[in-house]
Amino acid sequence: MDVLEIRGGRPLEGTTRVYGAKNAALPILAATVMTEGTCELFEVPNLEDIHVMLDILRHLGAGVKRLGQTLYIDASHITKTDVPLHLMRKMRSSIFLMGPLLARFGEVTVSKPGGCVIGQRPIDYHLRGMRLLGAVIQEQHGTVNCVSNRLKGTSITLDFPSVGATENLIMAAVLADGETVLENVAREPEVVDLANFLKTCGAQIEGAGEDTIRIRGVHHLKGSTYRVIPDRIVTGTWMIAAAATQGSIHIEGCEPLHLGALISKLRDAGTKIDIDGDQMWVRGPKQLKAAEIRTAPYPGFPTDLQAPMMALMAAAHGSTFIREDVFEARFKHVGELIRMGADIRVDGRTSLIRGVEQLSGAEVEATDLRGGAALVVAGLLAEGTTKIHGLHHLDRGYQQLDTYLRDLQADIRRVESEEAGMSMP
Repeated sequence: MDVLEIRGGRPLEGTTRVYGAKNAALPILAATVMTEGTCELFEVPNLEDIHVMLDILRHLGAGVKRLGQTLYIDASHITKTDVPLHLMRKMRSSIFLMGPLLARFGEVTVSKPGGCVIGQRPIDYHLRGMRLLGAVIQEQHGTVNCVSNRLKGTSITLDFPSVGATENLIMAAVLADGETVLENVAREPEVVDLANFLKTCGAQIEGAGEDTIRIRGVHHLKGSTYRVIPDRIVTGTWMIAAAATQGSIHIEGCEPLHLGALISKLRDAGTKIDIDGDQMWVRGPKQLKAAEIRTAPYPGFPTDLQAPMMALMAAAHGSTFIREDVFEARFKHVGELIRMGADIRVDGRTSLIRGVEQLSGAEVEATDLRGGAALVVAGLLAEGTTKIHGLHHLDRGYQQLDTYLRDLQADIRRVESEEAGMSMP
């Protein structure tokens, strides 16, 4: 297994460009199974989660072709409606195929999904919504089978604005008879992106990005051409890393409007941020200030950036409270940050971070995707060398992370584990 080695203490400098959002691309790829014709998708990141989704589409019978960051998906000849267990275990987002396959073919069989272990993320919201749309569902030995002659529009109110459930129900309702009204839905940019893609295919959707979405079912969807939105979590990670290292970076091809909560907190911490259209200039302060954080569904502070922000606050002046209100087990990175010298106390969903003078490089383990990003931020600002294991987590969400950071002057490299025990040149 590879290890990421980082020699900290160097400010990030230079220009980088953001690629398409993983969390937008995955549901869009799932939605292509409902289309008749070829979908041409631009700015699809080259990530492990994307590879798994493409393997699932191939298993179903779709034609898949990649040219750089562009994907061509032809779902005209899909013959299967089951998602293999070994692929479901690799990625939770494969549950997105439930709605599209059920809507188009009237049947789907999936296993309970896997992915990062960051707390309870039950699929109950998905299943309840499918039942209200008319599906008959049987659950047995970790397998879920859904059947419906024809889904019928209805009114559904989510108990919590789950992004995954919102997206799955949108896709199921697009081909249902009549009108579906979804209330208390997720408002994340990735939800809006999915709706916009579906509309280019012929879907009739109103209200994406608001509390209520209305969908009038159509009989079929056509292929289309579409560009995935920039990845706001990757953008945010680069911004936090620049702030941590007292760096000065220029980010192109981003969407600042999707990062309002983060921009506000970074400015509170002393970071200077200038915005011009799809570009941002981020300059870290000489002395970071503590900035309290509470995660929440969009447009609140994103839970996916909570861990990197904790690494940043570990070296800030003063004390920071972070409240995690989305996933209850998203503090697994705390123990590894403490190994690097951070002063952090956790009580349930709340953590108290007392800023220290300096973090120190250490050998640490990424236990999930965003926790791994926190260790990268900590390694960049720490004194000495940090070695990060568990890179398969980072590969799920960051495309060529070491290459992008080297382009920003970071002293970072990916090495085989046998070499990782040797000192850096």
